[in-house]
Amino acid sequence: MRILVAGATGVVGHPLVGALRARGHQVGALVREESRARAPEADSVVVADALDRDALSAAVSDVRPDVVVHQLSALRLLRDDPPEAFARTARLRTEGTANLIAAARAAGARRLVAQSIAFAAAPTGDAVVDESVPLYVDAPDPGWAATVRAVADLESQVLDGGGELSGLVLRYGTLYGPGTAYSRTEGGTAGRVSAGKLPLPEGGAGITSFLHVEDAVGAAVAAVESAVTGVFHITDDEPAPAAQWLPHFADALGAPAPRTIPVTMAPRLLGWFMAHQLTTAAGASNAHARTELGWKPLRPSWRDGLGQE
Repeated sequence: MRILVAGATGVVGHPLVGALRARGHQVGALVREESRARAPEADSVVVADALDRDALSAAVSDVRPDVVVHQLSALRLLRDDPPEAFARTARLRTEGTANLIAAARAAGARRLVAQSIAFAAAPTGDAVVDESVPLYVDAPDPGWAATVRAVADLESQVLDGGGELSGLVLRYGTLYGPGTAYSRTEGGTAGRVSAGKLPLPEGGAGITSFLHVEDAVGAAVAAVESAVTGVFHITDDEPAPAAQWLPHFADALGAPAPRTIPVTMAPRLLGWFMAHQLTTAAGASNAHARTELGWKPLRPSWRDGLGQE
């Protein structure tokens, strides 16, 4: 098939291009001008900003893809400008998705596969949830609420693409491995843990569902080659409370054990989102992806690699 990977310089997009080509597909890589030097080896490289509707339409038309893979984000900016990273990513999930769908339909594409996140579920009291749980669009933190509303908008657009364009959404778990926040050599979260600056709220009851980058790539390949539609949690098999994964991560990094703080202090010391992740967040079940998408993680547990790359 002819496939266009939008966001081809990203943590998942870059290796995905190679994985798809290895399976015999003809793959185009969509990148922005300033990212051209980081473009992966591809059958073609097209340059456009997804927020420029006309330029994007022309670039997608050049590839004439059967399938478009939406891996667009601006999270590369997180280290230098977090507000801009989140604001631009929200625009890419809303305005950028609309532009990409219009371009895909105009170019005759028949399928759109888009990345989302598995940790945006509203709290229900359950430790692990499936895809039916509503997203946390009314979160008390304005920044996280805006992020989740953009995610919800993306998912709605992809699933309601209309016409001959079928949609599938991959809700990735918390990514670890090369290029992620949990990378021992370059990750921001790894750096905080190594420096002893990520304490553990008492109880550490928040659940995280991790996912290695290689498994995210594998799920995207499966989604491209499948005919199923809908929303799928793409996570490993072991949703983990913070009380387990954070000390393990520190030990793997050769860092001191995280100090314990009162739960009531967590939002002030850690920020709302990290406090939520470590105290109240739910994990995500991958059962639907296993049964309907035919995917399963090659790294079934975060214990096998978190902090090692």
